[in-house]
Amino acid sequence: MLDSSQSMERFLASVERRAFRMAQIATNSTDDALDIVQEAMLNLVKRYGAKPEEEWKPLFYRILVNSIRDWYRRTRVRNRWRSWMQTIGKANDAEALDPIESFADPAAHNPEDQVIIGDSVAALDSALRILPPRQQQAFLLRAWEDLSVRETAVVMRCSAGSVKTHYARAVRTLRKLLEDHRP
Repeated sequence: MLDSSQSMERFLASVERRAFRMAQIATNSTDDALDIVQEAMLNLVKRYGAKPEEEWKPLFYRILVNSIRDWYRRTRVRNRWRSWMQTIGKANDAEALDPIESFADPAAHNPEDQVIIGDSVAALDSALRILPPRQQQAFLLRAWEDLSVRETAVVMRCSAGSVKTHYARAVRTLRKLLEDHRP
């Protein structure tokens, strides 16, 4: 039992950053992304902790994708109520900058390269946010998580052909949007 618990902890530690980034790109909110990833991790442990270790990755990403989809649904309903009630202002008007992020990295060697890399990362982030959710998911699961087409299809609950189509469209769109940032 202890060995299984340690295996689950190692697995969750191995996916937490990428899962958070995936949720953050989808929601455009750090707080919502943290909540989604935490919910997905808890659900995996509660419902599927007894499953074989090799099944955890596809199960976890299916839970994560479903949690993101649920977040979209809840947000849509909330936004309808907000507009109906004519709520003034938005919850995410301006996020305060983290003071630690504003300090220079002493390990950085070439400021020009850092600026170029920073611009490229920001462009990629913006481009990923433009993609429709299914293309976003297909791209992140295939390119970042290195899931196979079959595993991605299981996670997204669609056919392998749909995964290939969503992924190809995402790559085509990203290439077009990011052509100025190619090395």
